[in-house]
Amino acid sequence: MADRMVQTAYLLLPSPFGPLALLWRDTPAGPRVQRLLLPREGNPTEETLQILRTEAIPGSCPPLAGLAEQITRFLEGEEIVFPLEWLALENCPAFQQRVLRAEHAIPRGWVSSYGRIAAHLGVPGAARAVGNALASNPFPILIPCHRVVRSDGTLGGYGGGAAMKRALLQMEGVEVSAEGKVVTERVYDFPAPEKAAQSGSATHL
Repeated sequence: MADRMVQTAYLLLPSPFGPLALLWRDTPAGPRVQRLLLPREGNPTEETLQILRTEAIPGSCPPLAGLAEQITRFLEGEEIVFPLEWLALENCPAFQQRVLRAEHAIPRGWVSSYGRIAAHLGVPGAARAVGNALASNPFPILIPCHRVVRSDGTLGGYGGGAAMKRALLQMEGVEVSAEGKVVTERVYDFPAPEKAAQSGSATHL
């Protein structure tokens, strides 16, 4: 796609929840993911794709094909951490970038809350702003926003719908009750910024 340096392309990939769509652009630094679109009941990905990016064309390249394979393996239950350098985070506002980077640090099989992320970012009381930033996450799965729940343990929102969020958490070993609350002691305790290399520890939401 060397002759389409600013052209947005898309790659459809199957999933247990319906087709997903990777929106990407070829740049001098290599391919950059612009968005990952999730399916929702009554709102097929193909229709969303047409609404959001009518100029996008079908297209792939070896790096994107490799990323699509990793997404497929992730949805089959494999533990995969997606590198942030694939993602066009620079398209997001500064606060949202901070939220997404914090979210990316939550390990597989762990959860956190909107309030915990806000506190970690030095803005306690900004749980709603964190929730809004995650609600418009352009990179679900790649930045696993399904791992954040409300402070009372209920699931909260998700771009792919509550059923998909529940399924992703359960796939990672997080129990979700019939009432829609996570049942786990693996709550990620964000390290202080100056100790960012430390791991999470078991605690309460």
